[in-house]
Amino acid sequence: MSKHARARSSSRGRTRTRSRSAARRPRALTAVAAFGLLAFGAGWVQALHEQPGAPVPPPARSDSRPQTPDRAARDAHRPDARHGLPASLSDAARARIPAESRQLVLVTGRAKDSSESDVTFYTRAAAGADWTAAGHWPARNGAKGWSTEREYGDLTSPQGVFSLSDAGGRLPAPPGTKLPYDRDAAFVASGRGVNGESLAGSFDYVVAIDYNRRQGVSPLDPAKPDGERKGGNIWLHVDHDGPSQGCVGLPKEAMRKLLETLDPAAHPVIAMGPAGF
Repeated sequence: MSKHARARSSSRGRTRTRSRSAARRPRALTAVAAFGLLAFGAGWVQALHEQPGAPVPPPARSDSRPQTPDRAARDAHRPDARHGLPASLSDAARARIPAESRQLVLVTGRAKDSSESDVTFYTRAAAGADWTAAGHWPARNGAKGWSTEREYGDLTSPQGVFSLSDAGGRLPAPPGTKLPYDRDAAFVASGRGVNGESLAGSFDYVVAIDYNRRQGVSPLDPAKPDGERKGGNIWLHVDHDGPSQGCVGLPKEAMRKLLETLDPAAHPVIAMGPAGF
């Protein structure tokens, strides 16, 4: 090949190389410009979201599958099966509360064998409505706790749900008392308490618990329809600073409050037992 032929060949090669480079240069500039616009747009959006009051973008999701609703959100709309009553009262005990009852005295023992308990008074506006707490007091129950099969002299309080239909005491009925009230000098405790404490004033105010008794008569009535073996005369009465033989002792002001509030038209009941009964 002559020197001129080689020169022409080399010249054409350089020309083709420059032509390809020139063709690639606009495409590269276009890509750079597009990337710059995207970066500017992203920065502008970020700046917009950083302004006060600007909408906050939703968090990125890892996939498009339906997300499980938040459990707390579900629970917030779930009806409360307890209707305002505490979890310490079992479903079985709640089911024994009559539908028509609108007043409830809840006695919750500290333990199965404990003589210490707490009393909460609940009311509701109508059958099926939620319960609302209207009073709370410390209390004492039987010296040996609670029993579902109580026997006379075993020093336990009967566990269960019972109606409250009659009252009485050594003192006059507090103003507004609606339960039938028997004021009688016979409401005087004799002897000493389980721990040797004085029983003076214990029966100033009494509400009979309808356990093994006839309704519609004085709490002093001695009849025991289910037999003497189960004992009876189980009352709400004034606390004497010691455990009882089976009754529930409350502060005197609590007894006054209950007598002023309990109403036969509201079908009052008492639910009593250790926590979880």
